[in-house]
Amino acid sequence: MPRSAQYDIDNILQQAVEIFLEHSFHGAIMDEIIARTAFNRRGFYLEFGSKQHFLYKVLQYYQQNELMPIVSELENHQGITAINTFFLRYIPLVYRRGCLLINCVCELGKQDDVIRQMGRHYLDRLQLDFIGCLEKARLTNEIKAEVNIESAALQLTSYVQGFAVNGVLAENPEEMMIATEAMLTPLQV
Repeated sequence: MPRSAQYDIDNILQQAVEIFLEHSFHGAIMDEIIARTAFNRRGFYLEFGSKQHFLYKVLQYYQQNELMPIVSELENHQGITAINTFFLRYIPLVYRRGCLLINCVCELGKQDDVIRQMGRHYLDRLQLDFIGCLEKARLTNEIKAEVNIESAALQLTSYVQGFAVNGVLAENPEEMMIATEAMLTPLQV
């Protein structure tokens, strides 16, 4: 009879998020991954097959447990309020660390189709959610009638990507809040 796993996969994936945020994919060495996750090497390769496949699982975990709860703020399309709330929650996630998904897209996206598709799916979802929020904002007269919703949503999506990188470099989170306000104010009535 097969033995059941003696480890908590969610705990291992959370530990790995921290490792990849600290070191990047190429900078994270297997010895540290094994040591910090308290996973044994044999079990690691039986469970994941390779460091690359492990990263895919870590990114799926990260998206589900860290990004999607923040993106869900946009899902109900509650206008400018939802967009503000999204950024209020996104800033602490990326401040000093960046976004693991965007970091991996920057590091591996050109040569790794899976990473590129994960990134594309995330950004497409963001853009559609921003469109929904902006459409609601137009209906409730929160934004100017002349705002091109699709262009503004693309700009907000691009801003999220830049935020993920800028978060690593920003002196403090207030800089990022000021930038968010500067981005949203011209859209509003």
